[in-house]
Amino acid sequence: MCCAWSSKSQGAAPTRNWCRTCMKRRRAPRQPCTHTRRARNASSPRKATSRTSTAASRQRMETDEGPAMNQHAIQNLTLFDLLARSWRRPSAIADLCFSADGSTVAFTCVDGTVTIAATADQEPPESRIRVSNDLGQTSIRPREKLPAPLIATAVLGDGDVPLTSYLRSGFLVGTAAGEAAHLTASGDVMETLIKIDGPMAAIDHSARAALTAVSNGQDVFLSRGRGDSVRLRRGVPSSIDALAFSPGGRRLACAGENGLSIWTTEGDAGPIREIPLTVHPISIRWSGDGTWLACGLDTGGFVLANMADGRTGIVAGFPSPVRAVAWSLQENALFASGAYRIAGWSMTAPPLDGEASGALETGRTGLVPVETVAAHPKKNLIAAGYGNGRITISQIGARDELLVRPLGNAITALAWSGDGRHLAVGSVDGTAAIVTFPAQMFK
Repeated sequence: MCCAWSSKSQGAAPTRNWCRTCMKRRRAPRQPCTHTRRARNASSPRKATSRTSTAASRQRMETDEGPAMNQHAIQNLTLFDLLARSWRRPSAIADLCFSADGSTVAFTCVDGTVTIAATADQEPPESRIRVSNDLGQTSIRPREKLPAPLIATAVLGDGDVPLTSYLRSGFLVGTAAGEAAHLTASGDVMETLIKIDGPMAAIDHSARAALTAVSNGQDVFLSRGRGDSVRLRRGVPSSIDALAFSPGGRRLACAGENGLSIWTTEGDAGPIREIPLTVHPISIRWSGDGTWLACGLDTGGFVLANMADGRTGIVAGFPSPVRAVAWSLQENALFASGAYRIAGWSMTAPPLDGEASGALETGRTGLVPVETVAAHPKKNLIAAGYGNGRITISQIGARDELLVRPLGNAITALAWSGDGRHLAVGSVDGTAAIVTFPAQMFK
């Protein structure tokens, strides 16, 4: 029971310590309450106040409590505003890549530069979380410091340059001079691993197999060490736009204008499968176990190929190009951009015999197509970036979604760090960002 009554001595009559009018506790017995003092002050003549003193008091109030407009602005902050560190580059972000150890992330820009940011957060969300004592509500205060500046390289190509992770914290970048150069986490361009004729158009590296594949847009070269690159003998010359090693590095997928070709890298490298296409492929992604290969198409759809039994199918009907495909290792599921919602399928019933086979209804349908998707490495979550700048995170197979950012410029790239704590974001207006989530957000 609250101490609403007090007594001067044992057995004495209780002295009421509460005001009967406003039902608030007095500071001392029989002391006038606040509303009583206000009434007395109102009845007495008021002293004139100068404009100077009024302005000074207003200034003190804004200094101590902050202006009302700032309070309103804080209430309108999005999850992106609270959790993300963001930077603005002079040109659009084309692609991004985390390092193998997850300590850095590199962003490629259409002006030919690469920028690097550290994933370590100087103001992690855990240090800014507060829990109210009365209601137990959890809130997070905005950042107080600017993020550490990005590290930017010189211009390495006429447009966005191909990029892949290399060693622990570094990257391999393809230059206009035909070099596959080692780019360190500090932004220094070190030794050249491969040198070919013509500018680099595609690059990939397999850490498990210690192999590097590069292309100048016409030929594909495979390197097992520094300086020894071998050109793969292809039957029909065609342009090459994308390369991707399987998880173990035993196979190499090449996407070009004539279709998709798959090579073995063991022993003497050679083609083992050709998938002719009439539509230009623009993205390649292997499943985590290397059984499936998905390839996004420039004209609304994607190719799905099974390496075990040789089955191949095309899922068409997308309103926009499928610029990104992603695999969820947790749910054994495939996701694709290019639709008005997150398009996903379970590989327990792959969509080889029809688009509805194994379909996973994930997220909500909108009016703007999904531009890119990224599957969480440890949880059954999928992140999506839209053409209107919207960023959402959805539980696979559920309609509910977490709104990270409601609007902005079109999202061009998304990727999770290996531990799932950070989501890297790139957009068409040159915004490069790292969204760091609290550990307790995804339970």
